[in-house]
Amino acid sequence: MHYHSPRCLQAVIFDWAGTLVDFGSFAPTQIFVEAFAELGVAISLEEARGPMGMGKWDHIHTLCQQPEIAERFVKAVGHAPSDADVTALYERFMPLQVAKIGDHSAVIPGALATLAALREQGLKIGSCSGYPAVVMDRVVALAAENGLQVDHVVATDEVPNGRPYPAQALANVIALGVSDVAACLKVDDTTPGILEGRSAGMWTVALTCSGNALGLDHAQYQALSTAEREAAHQRIATQFAAAQPHYCIPSIAELPSVVADIQHRLQQRERP
Repeated sequence: MHYHSPRCLQAVIFDWAGTLVDFGSFAPTQIFVEAFAELGVAISLEEARGPMGMGKWDHIHTLCQQPEIAERFVKAVGHAPSDADVTALYERFMPLQVAKIGDHSAVIPGALATLAALREQGLKIGSCSGYPAVVMDRVVALAAENGLQVDHVVATDEVPNGRPYPAQALANVIALGVSDVAACLKVDDTTPGILEGRSAGMWTVALTCSGNALGLDHAQYQALSTAEREAAHQRIATQFAAAQPHYCIPSIAELPSVVADIQHRLQQRERP
């Protein structure tokens, strides 16, 4: 039996916040600020956004490892942050997150049309998130109310290792019955999410303007001039460069032309 590369895409695997819903990725970040504030530790929205894309326990752990934040923690709490403190923050974060998720659940403009176009081509729609299942259940339910549905969801606590490990992307491959990782495309707005797709052997698309890196809501983004939008796109594409995404586009609205290009490359027997 000879091995043949896949000749066309079979599945697209999407991140959630900043990719499909919540333009600017506000739901996760604002809550980190509030959870730390309850301990008397002030962190900025910009600091909270730093490790975005990881699972939330890892995200909080990474924040606590940062010298400036650790110093503030010591002043407020009286000792350096331990793993037990990270877990306590995480347990504080979860109910806040579930309660507030509806405030930032709008579908990103272009997402519904893009998913419809992918389905017309016979592609399966997978997804994964840095959110644990308890939050994802709520995210998925709110998205469905707004007309957005996917074929499979993998939360960060449903695999042994979250991003940048490939486990969540590969769990989608298994669940969706995909025959080859090269027939998959991973779409994400964070570096850990691109590394996840890369390490899973998939095509990858980084979203520069709808997600965590730009951190503007849709109205603020719309208010930018064409030149400002292009400058933001270029600046954030540069930030993604180390993770080596195959493509960088502003948002999910531009994805169909990328899919067409990847289909062409697969027909030429290219692999990611």
